[in-house]
Amino acid sequence: MKVFPPVQENDFEKVSHERETQSILRPSLSYWQDAWRRLKINKRAIVSLWAVILLMAFSFVGPYIWTVSPSEQDLDLTSKGPFLGKEALVIADYEPWHHESERYVDPSLREAAELQSPENLKVFGVPSTQVVRIQWDAVLASDGYSVYRSESRPENINELGLPIGETNSFYKVSYEDRLKLSAKKYYYSIVPVEGFNEGDVFSTLEVDVKQAIVLTEALKINSHIKSGEILELKARPMGTDYLGRDMLSRLMAGGRVSLFIGLLAPLLYVLIGMLYGGMAGFLGGKIDILLMRFADFVVGLPFLLMMILFRIVSGVGPGESGIMPMLMALVLFSWPSTARLVRGQVLQLKEEAYVQASRLLGAKSFYLVFRHLLPNLMGVIIVNLTISIPYAIFTEAFLSFIGMGVVPPTPSWGSMCNEGMKTLLSHPHELLFPALMISVTTLAFNLLGDGLRDALDARMRSRE
Repeated sequence: MKVFPPVQENDFEKVSHERETQSILRPSLSYWQDAWRRLKINKRAIVSLWAVILLMAFSFVGPYIWTVSPSEQDLDLTSKGPFLGKEALVIADYEPWHHESERYVDPSLREAAELQSPENLKVFGVPSTQVVRIQWDAVLASDGYSVYRSESRPENINELGLPIGETNSFYKVSYEDRLKLSAKKYYYSIVPVEGFNEGDVFSTLEVDVKQAIVLTEALKINSHIKSGEILELKARPMGTDYLGRDMLSRLMAGGRVSLFIGLLAPLLYVLIGMLYGGMAGFLGGKIDILLMRFADFVVGLPFLLMMILFRIVSGVGPGESGIMPMLMALVLFSWPSTARLVRGQVLQLKEEAYVQASRLLGAKSFYLVFRHLLPNLMGVIIVNLTISIPYAIFTEAFLSFIGMGVVPPTPSWGSMCNEGMKTLLSHPHELLFPALMISVTTLAFNLLGDGLRDALDARMRSRE
């Protein structure tokens, strides 16, 4: 059996005072210091807090770094996906082009000929995103030609692709394509027409379209550029929309609008609800009943109908942004939930022993409210404010999406989603990025609100 040496007096550190003993075991912390300590333990809340800070910086500081105007249009770059750099060939300004066959053909020869596929298809000039010009030899038996464009080589008459034009003359053997061209390969198919019916023969020409910019627009970027030279276009990290506007700058501008409404509206209606609910709970009795019945009446009002009424009263017409009516509607019809929460907390707190003791000692109502009730309500109010922000942002996005809030050309994340729905299948990035911003913002504020609720709830201390 192992024998331990006897305990000596100098084996232990002497403590001179009971308070010093407590400070060694656990340092004294204020309510807010302890709340911050518990918030830092919650990794999700800290990540969400950083996400909120980055979103604020993106919306309010970002425009000073990324100086592209959100309203600037570049029709050469409509609905382009994200790119970091792109070269464009500088070409001469557009001039109308018309090409016809100069060969005279005896009508009797045309009547006796059979319908055949066009021959000698070729490109006139440089095929670019500005214009593609193609020409071919006339088909004797034809009365005109139909022009098709496809992104894959057609194998039969049913795979010709998009019909982009037609000619109504045997001699008109050219076509000029300016329909939303991109820098990629296209396959142009020419089908001869006899009378009113297309033939079952065709010829296809493969065309490699180059990115180009006209000289007039190029000179705005580089005043020394010349036709035929290569110009480096500005990067578009999030692409462009259907009008050639930069998506990144519009997301920043839209974030300022969405966060302005999402932060200001909850701040106002939480303040109103706090004062209203606190008054009802503190005064109690018939006043409490009367005030809360009015709050129930406000809850029963249809928000969307009242929103329309506010727009009409404010003189906002169709196609105009109704930011102020939307802000007023959110403030005037969203405060009852906060009022109910604060009222319930006040009814509970004013029955606590320390409040009753202060009342017996002669404390005035003003002292009770600002010394006991309000400090104990701050945690609940802050959490309610944090959770109300994503609700306001989502409400703004929904109203803008249905055309009742912010409408183009004023950007907001909701209105950008509405615009992106039109090109979802062909250019999904126009919907993806604003929808992602709304999702990240609402998720970050919700997780931060959950973390603040756990950190500010004094009852959580007993569980640690």
